[in-house]
Amino acid sequence: MNNNFLLLLPEFIVTGLAFVVLGLDLFLPERRKWVLPIVAVVGLVVALVVSLRYLWGVSDSLYDGVIRVDGYALFFKAFFIALGGVVVLVSVDFVRRNLEHPGEYYGILLFTVVAMMLLAASGELLTAYISLELLSFGLYVLVAYDRYNAKSNEGATKYILLGAFSSALLLFGISQVYGLLGTTRFDEISSALSSADALSPGLILGIALIIAGLGFKVAAVPFHMWAPDAYEGAPIPITAHLAVGSKAAAFALVLRLFAEAFMPIVEQWQILLIGLAVITMLLGNLVALAQRNLKRLLAYSSVGQVGYLLMGVAALAATGSGGIMLHLVAYAVTNMAAFLCLAAIYNITGRDDIAGMAGVARRAPLVGLVFAVSLFSLAGLPIFVGFTSKFYLFNAAAAQGLLWVAGIAIFSSLISLYYYLQVVRQLYIEPAEDAAPIPVPRLTLGVLGALFAGMVGLGVYPAPLMEAVQYASDALF
Repeated sequence: MNNNFLLLLPEFIVTGLAFVVLGLDLFLPERRKWVLPIVAVVGLVVALVVSLRYLWGVSDSLYDGVIRVDGYALFFKAFFIALGGVVVLVSVDFVRRNLEHPGEYYGILLFTVVAMMLLAASGELLTAYISLELLSFGLYVLVAYDRYNAKSNEGATKYILLGAFSSALLLFGISQVYGLLGTTRFDEISSALSSADALSPGLILGIALIIAGLGFKVAAVPFHMWAPDAYEGAPIPITAHLAVGSKAAAFALVLRLFAEAFMPIVEQWQILLIGLAVITMLLGNLVALAQRNLKRLLAYSSVGQVGYLLMGVAALAATGSGGIMLHLVAYAVTNMAAFLCLAAIYNITGRDDIAGMAGVARRAPLVGLVFAVSLFSLAGLPIFVGFTSKFYLFNAAAAQGLLWVAGIAIFSSLISLYYYLQVVRQLYIEPAEDAAPIPVPRLTLGVLGALFAGMVGLGVYPAPLMEAVQYASDALF
């Protein structure tokens, strides 16, 4: 067995970068700590360039299929590296104003990016589990990072306890599958399921436990209990990372697992995922109506988005993974913009409730504009990327014959439009308690401008992104 370890060069670069940031933090005086996020972003750009130059068109594996190197893994590696860079940039002003020990913050953030990259490349259940735990451990620490904040500690405690419970479910499910099929590799599981006459009760239990464990990780109903408290308690950039990065990483695993391992028994799990999707998108959007804190509102909104993605996974057999991957990217760009606007407002006003957004469009016009556009994109209104991705995703479900599920998804989107408009009303119509302008750093304005261009540009002309998604999807199927 000849293993070319240079295939893991992007992971090695990001891991080395995390240690460099941690090491620099030990020697830099307090006044020079501003260098750390610059080092992190430059290193991630290098990792992105190396990934695209070195791995483009490569289809190989390491350790006899345990780690996969293909177009699908490359798409998500590039996505997670870019996402990590955006989270670092979103964090700069927030960390400077609100948190201590920036070196550890950026270092742990980079380790979570490595975990996400490995998740997308996993071709075997235990490798996927270890990658998922590396991601979870990093997120547990980051959610609790504001250690003198009671909400941060409470959210992290709930997240750790329920995360441990979900990990136990996942491991027990993996042990059932291994005990009955004798393998944990996705391709061998597929072969064993294809040749089996009927599923044993133990195997059904194992697959159900794996779905439940992954349901916790993506915050699908009824496994979503940790999400609102963890989102509310975490520092705002980490809430964005939780909402976007951890979900995208878990769905990168879910897509490969269901496409490569569980596809022969699609009839058995499809109905379960349809049920999960329907209750997730309905409950997520309905409970969001009652929220008064923006982080909690966006938490329940993201639960609703998970419902749409699960609907896409249920339609996987007939339509492939293109719609899901497109929606993950669209959701990432849109949610990052929303959370960066919230962070910019919070840094000056100290408020993250809906009423605290009153008059922001007059106090910081660009922040108000991008915030409103990001909410319209999340709701799926035309010309924005959220509309384009939802159109592809809902169309995929309808093409599979799940027309009634697509109808419920459209109804859920209409519900979400109501609570997004409540926030837009505060931004543009309600008078501000304090009319003083909100100073926004140039870096934040630059990132907001880029995210705004992404939301509108990819909504109007999604062809380049669709080509990248098609390349990745072809590797999977």
